Amino acid sequence: MQDSTVMTSIATRLQQIRARIQQAARDAGRDPAEIKLLAVSKTHDAYKIREAYALGCVAFGESYWQEAAIKLRELSDLDIEWHYIGPMQSNKTQNIARHFTWVHSVDRLKIAQRLNDQRPADLPPIQICIQVNVSNEASKRGIRLEELPTLAVAIAQLPRLQLRGLMAIPVLQTERDKQRYAFAQVRIAMQDLNKQGLALDTLS
Repeated sequence: MQDSTVMTSIATRLQQIRARIQQAARDAGRDPAEIKLLAVSKTHDAYKIREAYALGCVAFGESYWQEAAIKLRELSDLDIEWHYIGPMQSNKTQNIARHFTWVHSVDRLKIAQRLNDQRPADLPPIQICIQVNVSNEASKRGIRLEELPTLAVAIAQLPRLQLRGLMAIPVLQTERDKQRYAFAQVRIAMQDLNKQGLALDTLS
């Protein structure tokens, strides 16, 4: 009974989220197929992830290695695309490099180099997003926009990483235009990097 209730709840939420994505894409004049849903599964049990996977979710985001390690083991029979979305300490990069397909929270060259050096040679390159502190919040991780080009070029040269784009969590604004402006800055930054010869395609 519990499994049935959980799956119904997850199905309802997914239906609502996918409808919002469709509407937002239409409002922006974009193809909804261009938008990828990443389900943030941190703090959720493995059985809920299994239910969401059965409903069509394939990408899941985790922030803590100790928690993620249990889920990776319990869900090893599923073809899940694991994304690491949390802050990283140097002593955690080896596990992340071995087990995650994407990392969204790179903001230092030292971390990128460790991920590159610790990625097993038999696995494809890790897909990387650089975390940008677009609102310049002292309490938030991420590189400042003015420092971004140097870091991006350096990461793009690492052979076991593939730089895909930028990630940002702007400060929450009550005015929609201000919120949109923050995200627009990140989009423009990605466009500027592509003009310099990079081939980024992802905003997270």
